[in-house]
Amino acid sequence: METTAAVVIGSGFGGLAAAKRLARSGVTTTLISATDEHLFQPLLYQVATGVLPGSDIAPPIAAVLSGKKSVDVVRGYVTAVDAEAKVVTYRTPEGDRQIQYGSLIVAAGARQGYFGHDEWAQRTFSLKTLDDAVTLRRHLHDCFTGDPADEAAHRFVVVGAGATGVELAGQIAELGARHFTDVEPDVYLVEGAGDVLPVYGGALSDFTRTTLEKAGVQVLTGTMVTDIDDAGRVRVRDADGREQTITAATVVWSAGVQATGLAKVIAEATGCRTDRAGRLLINPDLTAGSRDDVFAIGDMTSLNGYPGQSPVAMQQGRHAADIVRGKTKPGTAFVYRDKGSMAVVNRHNAVVDAPGGVRLTGLPGWFTWLAVHLFYLVGFRNRFVAVASWFKAFAGRQRPGFDGLDARPGAAPAEPSLADRPAEQPSAEQPSAERSSAEHPSGEDRSGEPRRAHPVS
Repeated sequence: METTAAVVIGSGFGGLAAAKRLARSGVTTTLISATDEHLFQPLLYQVATGVLPGSDIAPPIAAVLSGKKSVDVVRGYVTAVDAEAKVVTYRTPEGDRQIQYGSLIVAAGARQGYFGHDEWAQRTFSLKTLDDAVTLRRHLHDCFTGDPADEAAHRFVVVGAGATGVELAGQIAELGARHFTDVEPDVYLVEGAGDVLPVYGGALSDFTRTTLEKAGVQVLTGTMVTDIDDAGRVRVRDADGREQTITAATVVWSAGVQATGLAKVIAEATGCRTDRAGRLLINPDLTAGSRDDVFAIGDMTSLNGYPGQSPVAMQQGRHAADIVRGKTKPGTAFVYRDKGSMAVVNRHNAVVDAPGGVRLTGLPGWFTWLAVHLFYLVGFRNRFVAVASWFKAFAGRQRPGFDGLDARPGAAPAEPSLADRPAEQPSAEQPSAERSSAEHPSGEDRSGEPRRAHPVS
């Protein structure tokens, strides 16, 4: 059996932050990841709408951790944890393997939640993984280049007006206005709360709604989805009880999250309680249940109402790692330092809620968003290519992410290049290591509403 001082499960922002901090003290660490890439999830909607190729936001984990000689990266799906024996079992293509640890940091993230209607997962698109984005991109391309007389093909419903829903709805509208101009898209944005970007509220939500409506998006707030059938009929009911049916070839769900299967494994291994969404109710020092050697961080956890955002996960990852490496006293409570949040509305428009009451909208907010996300893209090549793609898409009318897809109406899209092809994902039922999208700047808050926070930690 392999042995190591620390095991980190998950290659999202939280897992990577923990591994990097452990490497500072030369702590022998094994990072187990379900994918080979670290996914920069806040830009998934740009992959889905052709702004960026998928490879630009998914650098190899090995490259991200290059130079960290004490960190070993392995690909596998964690299937069991024996907290008493301090053993993690994980599945690889070559078979099951086990590793014994001194300390365990789990950052297994979250997956899409459907509020008790899991059947809707098969009837809608989600945007949690690179595979999701590539699948949606192909579908959007087919819809826009298909039969102009097919009204349903040019009608799009986005459920959930958090950051992901707002950004996606805005970009789909722009596809019709600036890239595929033969048919104007009919875009609906459905939100159960009374505002878009409800966690912002006030002037920022008002600006967002006005900007989307000017772009042609039909914003339905205070409106609940009551049914989605196999024919693409979305039934909604507003606060006054009025019902409406929208028939669309594209329904994207971005309205809620729940913990991955690994949260249940950790709960059973440590005696940690969980909430209704399956998230671990961790201790103030980030330990799980009765164990002082098992830490859980990020979207899979619930603590003090902290939002499910990458800054929380990164700060938690460093806090847990500092306890493991002896730089912070065991039992020290974690305290989150909020550094603000932001969301793009559409080209040249974004909203920023920064500390100190600083609020930006429009072009100043958009340039702030560009600067922050460019800074946190991993690797020089990713930054350089992203700038080139953004210039083509936002200053011009190109969509580099659609390159290689056959633009002829009715033609099947070409296969993406190997660099743009997503890694194999674990099944939804299988307890797994954290998908690399788990802790992310576009994470969900604890009410299930998406909230975008820039990844400043």
